[in-house]
Amino acid sequence: MFTGIIETTGKVAAISPRGTNLSFWISSPISDELTIDQSVSHNGVCLTVEAVEPGRHLVTAIEETLKKTELGNWQPGTEVNLERCMLMNGRLDGHIVQGHVDCTALCTARKELAGSWEFSFQFPTEFARLVIEKGSIAVNGTSLTCFNVTHDHFTIAVIPYTYEHTNIHQLTVGSRVNIEFDILGKYVQRQFEVRSEA
Repeated sequence: MFTGIIETTGKVAAISPRGTNLSFWISSPISDELTIDQSVSHNGVCLTVEAVEPGRHLVTAIEETLKKTELGNWQPGTEVNLERCMLMNGRLDGHIVQGHVDCTALCTARKELAGSWEFSFQFPTEFARLVIEKGSIAVNGTSLTCFNVTHDHFTIAVIPYTYEHTNIHQLTVGSRVNIEFDILGKYVQRQFEVRSEA
């Protein structure tokens, strides 16, 4: 379980195929603090730490994860948002993020404003009921707020701190990002579906 408040970024140091899976060595400021079997969000994807070496850690994405996320596009040097799992003795500054990516979205617009940035994304219409005006959404694991919502688009506004301390600053038109929709919205939608089936 995560909050969507990114701790730091890391970089892909090496990639190795393992059958249909891909293993990634990630270099980061927090790698030395991690332990084997620990869950860490990588661009919003919950991955298990398999090994730790000085300054870097190893994780593996299985085939199913590679199909649903943009991890298969990673190259050595790719910047990755990192967040360790949330502590239960503090404030929840973002929103509840599971690290279970629902789909990817395409960046369709990037606008620099006076002191902030706006990014627009196109997402699959099958998820339209899970995106609401002023609702929470995780973009590459970062907790953000949607606006200008349509059946297949939403926009986010990014403050300078988030822009500088996540990999959002690297996004351009055509970039693909990992999306996780709000878990509360998923439960509400499921309840309506079950009622209509009864």
